Amino acid sequence: MRKVMSFLVVASFILVGICSVEAGETVFIDMKTVIVQSDAGKVVGTDLQKFVEGKKEQRKKMEGQLQKMQDDLKKQAPVLTESAYKEKELAYQKEYRDYQRFMEDTNAELKLKDQELSRKLIPEVLKVAETIGKKGGYTCIMDIGSGGLVYYSKENDITEKVIEAYNKAYNSKK
Repeated sequence: MRKVMSFLVVASFILVGICSVEAGETVFIDMKTVIVQSDAGKVVGTDLQKFVEGKKEQRKKMEGQLQKMQDDLKKQAPVLTESAYKEKELAYQKEYRDYQRFMEDTNAELKLKDQELSRKLIPEVLKVAETIGKKGGYTCIMDIGSGGLVYYSKENDITEKVIEAYNKAYNSKK
């Protein structure tokens, strides 16, 4: 399996080299930057921020409840019987597990929402990049964030050009 992966990596570098030698120019975009800085991406970012703010209130309420339970447990520890102390400690542990599950669920939900919203934007950005590629006579447009890229010339970075074109397309749909 390792040999196959190594072969595929070497083959892709050779093909990119051939692609750039044969004709045209290879240019680069940073897809993450396009998504974050575009008008559509900013709308998505605002939606995600609203989601986070909504969950923040619940988190603070749960943290306050946990802190109160912990403080009560510490204060009452000397006067409680062993069974009463264990009962309160179990209640605290259950509440803490609920808090941990809430945080895990919230993080998973946030990640899912982010991926879902990004999936909607990426095809639109790719269409814009393809149009720019055809008009510019570029041989390849590579995403610098996709990994495997060790060096690229900033002169060949068309990220801003893609953002501007995508903003035009997005704003014309409104």
